[in-house]
Amino acid sequence: MNPVLQALRELGSSGSIDEIYQRVAENLKLPEDILNVPHDPETSNQTEVQYRLAWARTYLKKFGFLESPQRGLWSLTKKAELVSEVDAKEVQRFVRELDRKQRETKTPAKENNEVESDEPEEAQAWRSNLHTILTKTLSPAAFERLIQRVLRESGFIQVEVTGRTGDGGIDGKGIARIHGFMSFHEVFQCKRWQGVVGSGEIRDFRGAMVGRADKGLFITTGTFSRDAIKEATRDGAPPIDLVDGDLLADKLKELKLGVATELIEKITVDKNWFTNI
Repeated sequence: MNPVLQALRELGSSGSIDEIYQRVAENLKLPEDILNVPHDPETSNQTEVQYRLAWARTYLKKFGFLESPQRGLWSLTKKAELVSEVDAKEVQRFVRELDRKQRETKTPAKENNEVESDEPEEAQAWRSNLHTILTKTLSPAAFERLIQRVLRESGFIQVEVTGRTGDGGIDGKGIARIHGFMSFHEVFQCKRWQGVVGSGEIRDFRGAMVGRADKGLFITTGTFSRDAIKEATRDGAPPIDLVDGDLLADKLKELKLGVATELIEKITVDKNWFTNI
């Protein structure tokens, strides 16, 4: 918890999940082999460090030290600015007691219809279910067709899947349209991985894409190592955009491709309306 708070202070009191992760890893001098340890590759694309940071942020939010104005962005509250560090055990006791009281005050109807979860967004059940389907149920060809559909619905045109032709590690190509005026030729690679994509895979992909496209897009159900992220944005090299399992899940949810958001109808009776007839 304290490394998260320290990271946010150094980032100017707010930061994205990736920025917090990178700063914590640097401050704690965590080696790459530790950063790449998966939490549970069968149900999640998260590493153990990412999983623990997600829970730390959730606990600190319930404790009143963090707020999340939008998904993926976190900031310190005024309460957090008044102290230098927290007692992790005290935070855990406070949050567990808070959760206990909230469970006791829930009405039966709310318990039956409640769709929110106390878990971190990155660890919620729908993400685990989706991860299992993408990595266990879909065939490689079906996964490529899914990515083709995602890219088309995200504004790409002339999207073709070429991976089955042995195209040097390139699974497909397309043209990204920006605001209807600018366009970029892109090649993409999609990996159904239950783990961490390293810098070697990024270098191999870049080698295959040189001379074929303006940019590259690497999509995985897993996650990317710190070195892979650095390699993708290395100065002087063709740029490669990275889409990990969490970002892919968000996109499927946004586009409503196999992921539906159900809203619970709430009906109230306005007594004042009737008395004013």
